[in-house]
Amino acid sequence: IMGLTASYGTMSSDDTDIMLILDGIDADGTVATVKPFIGYFYRDNNCLGVRFGYRHMDGNLDAARYDLGESNDVSGDIPYMDFTSNSYSFGIFHRSYAGLDNRGRFGLFAEFEFQITNGSSNFVFDDLQKRTFCNNTQLKLAFNPGAAIYIFPNVCGTISFGLGGIQYNTVTQKDASGETIGTRTVSYTHLRAHETCADLV
Repeated sequence: IMGLTASYGTMSSDDTDIMLILDGIDADGTVATVKPFIGYFYRDNNCLGVRFGYRHMDGNLDAARYDLGESNDVSGDIPYMDFTSNSYSFGIFHRSYAGLDNRGRFGLFAEFEFQITNGSSNFVFDDLQKRTFCNNTQLKLAFNPGAAIYIFPNVCGTISFGLGGIQYNTVTQKDASGETIGTRTVSYTHLRAHETCADLV
């Protein structure tokens, strides 16, 4: 089998207010991901494969003002901020399928995936006066059950749900000169939203 998952989303805000605390928000951002994969059925209804991924994120905040009310006497302007992130991933997955009808058009599958992600991000604060860089590494073991429908004899649409998994993240933060100024590690279990894709078999 071979297939592809892709997504693209944008966000924009022009002079927006949030709960009378933030106002005059001018911001925009984009998120784009591409995840091709290929797999081989080593026996009936059992597939072993690899998945590659690329994700790009960027966003900026041009202007905003906060006001916590007269009683708190706290207000001010939020300076310009810009964020850019790029990450690459590689994963190994195993799928087990179970047919629901005699013609083999509908089925369910259970997928286990081990994924490694590495990327970097760039954060600019206060109109280039402050700049930080981050290197991010993530290890993830996930369980993704789903359903498959054969639209045509060799084209299958799938939908999967990330019910849970184990994740480990490490982040190294550097200043504009390249000096390490901090590190952070986090491990946790997680829940994930669904995804859809078209598989060619």
